[in-house]
Amino acid sequence: MHARIDISEIESETKIRAKYLRALENEEWDLLPGPTYVKSFLRTYADALGLDGKLLIEEYKLRHERLSDVELQPIAPLGQRDRRRPPRASFGRGWLIAVVIVGLVAALYFLGIAGNDDGSNNASTPTTATQPKSSSSKSGAGVAPAKKKKKEKTAPKFAKLSVVATGQVYVCLKAAGERTPIDGIVLTSGARQGPYKSSRFRIQLGTSEARLVVNGKSHSVPPASNGIGYEITPTKLRRLAQSKWPSCARR
Repeated sequence: MHARIDISEIESETKIRAKYLRALENEEWDLLPGPTYVKSFLRTYADALGLDGKLLIEEYKLRHERLSDVELQPIAPLGQRDRRRPPRASFGRGWLIAVVIVGLVAALYFLGIAGNDDGSNNASTPTTATQPKSSSSKSGAGVAPAKKKKKEKTAPKFAKLSVVATGQVYVCLKAAGERTPIDGIVLTSGARQGPYKSSRFRIQLGTSEARLVVNGKSHSVPPASNGIGYEITPTKLRRLAQSKWPSCARR
């Protein structure tokens, strides 16, 4: 309601039926299919409105979701038999691990002695010259640096539009779903209407004495003696032919 978005527009955007959206708004959880659907609907609805879906789901879990039967079971104290039983199994495993470690150390020791004896016998044999390392291995020129993947910016789903009058100008504004945020009024210099939020706008201006601010970016209107019309979406602002201008009740 604060963003002036109609429930039918959100229904079309999220593919969630309007009765479920109203149930979410009124916290009527019994009208929804189940907790799994509630959390899914909350996440999708929050994304469409630009809210924090994780925060809404955590709040729903704390306030409304019941604990499972396993989580509700009490923690049973240890029995006396378990307290008095000595850790025989762990004691036996500790001795076994110690014996294995001692055996490995002894084997490595004898292998080291045998290796030293073999090295002394073969000390008189000439050694081969080692080949110098290539410059590419030293400098690492042959290794291609890893490229960081850039996160693709997602296009906005809605356009936020404000109309600022720089002189006297007639304005007729239509939003998606044939909503009429500005129903054919005349603005004087310095007057501002909006911001309004919708997936698509169509606007008719009687003169060029106005600026259009779309998603924070200001657009000036070129001179037009017989008026001018635009179609505005989240990603572009396109001039309309006169036959496609919106019409309002007041003129």
